[in-house]
Amino acid sequence: MWKKFSTLCAVLMLSGCTGIPETVEPVQEFNAQRYLGTWYEIARLDHSFERGLTHVTAEYSQRDDGGIRVLNSGTDMQTGEREQAEGKAYPVDEESVGHLKVSFFGPFYASYVIFELDENYQYAFVSGPDTDFVWLLARTPTVSDELKQRFMARLAESGFDTEALIWVDQE
Repeated sequence: MWKKFSTLCAVLMLSGCTGIPETVEPVQEFNAQRYLGTWYEIARLDHSFERGLTHVTAEYSQRDDGGIRVLNSGTDMQTGEREQAEGKAYPVDEESVGHLKVSFFGPFYASYVIFELDENYQYAFVSGPDTDFVWLLARTPTVSDELKQRFMARLAESGFDTEALIWVDQE
């Protein structure tokens, strides 16, 4: 998996790392402390760094330097092995805005834009620097059909490729 995440970092390094897609706005009044904990990946667009992974989670915890420790893990469908990658995240500008920069590889950062967040921090819509990267994250391994439809509608109106979405097996 380290190889897969290193590939992501190289791709994002070449593509303008901390930008925001023109069609989304990061959430305001973001509280990083409330965002900490375990999130389940419900849906994503396919990329080489996550290809073939199921049961994907992200664990966010506080770093000593004030940033956020990121531990992404998933099960390789071919080998059945659990793989993980550790990174770090920091606010791009204001701490109260849901726009973070995340690094899994050295000094190279990629954009992490939270563009919809449940008021109780139970689900999040997240993009990368452009519409090629998107995730639906939730505090539970499954979500309602209503939330899935909301996610799909929001992606469609924002220019994401809804036909290419992968719904992650969490069972």
